[in-house]
Amino acid sequence: MRALTAVFGVLIVLKETEAWGYKNGILHNSIWLEQAAGVYHRESRKGRYQLTYKEAKAVCNFEGGTLATFDQLEAARQIGFHVCAAGWLDKGRVGYPIVKAGSNCGFGKVGIIDYGYRLNKSERWDVYCYNPVAKECGGVHTDPEKVLVSPGYPDEYQDEQICYWHIRVRFGHRIRLHFLDFDIEEDTDCLSDHLEIYDSYDDVSGFVGRYCGDQLPDDFISTGNVMTLKFLSDSSVTAGGFKLQYISVNSSQLFDLLADSFS
Repeated sequence: MRALTAVFGVLIVLKETEAWGYKNGILHNSIWLEQAAGVYHRESRKGRYQLTYKEAKAVCNFEGGTLATFDQLEAARQIGFHVCAAGWLDKGRVGYPIVKAGSNCGFGKVGIIDYGYRLNKSERWDVYCYNPVAKECGGVHTDPEKVLVSPGYPDEYQDEQICYWHIRVRFGHRIRLHFLDFDIEEDTDCLSDHLEIYDSYDDVSGFVGRYCGDQLPDDFISTGNVMTLKFLSDSSVTAGGFKLQYISVNSSQLFDLLADSFS
């Protein structure tokens, strides 16, 4: 019986190794979230705030990166990197970048919310890694017009992915979202793979909708100059992914769009 239990345990470990990757004795089990200026926010697949300092370093090193420094995180924040989650930085520091002040995150402040150097390296946080040449999933976008695609598009996206796209255009403008292609695993409530749209700069407020299947979602126009897209895939079944275009529109262009929709 003990032998069977041991074999079963080994099979579980091998299955996890196949799914998440194993390198230099470290089981890689982090989720890629977003990036800017080479800085990446990652969390454990177990959920938010699950990584010790040692584990955080292992996550970054696995793909050839390092723990981001405070200055690297600030450089990313300067071009729009905004994440409402505290993470380990180089030398045991903890903090997170806030671009847009809000009551739900960052104590209403803008800048790096700095928790300082932690004496207890067994505390559990997320992590900010730095690797300027790594593959992008999501990102921060400030161009007035751009086409965004799911990871790997036009090939099928992979299992176990979470990607955020933060869009920020000129103040006073709005964002028009127009879908060109859409094919995401379908289920009744879109609880498996899905794309979520938020009419805000994070996924805390401004929820618009969750989408899956192969029907093109309707065009959407933001109420302000920021928008967030969040894509998630589970551990089974993939599909073709999506392709969409966002365009920054001023007040006169917005009036024309609204007039056309009622004509």
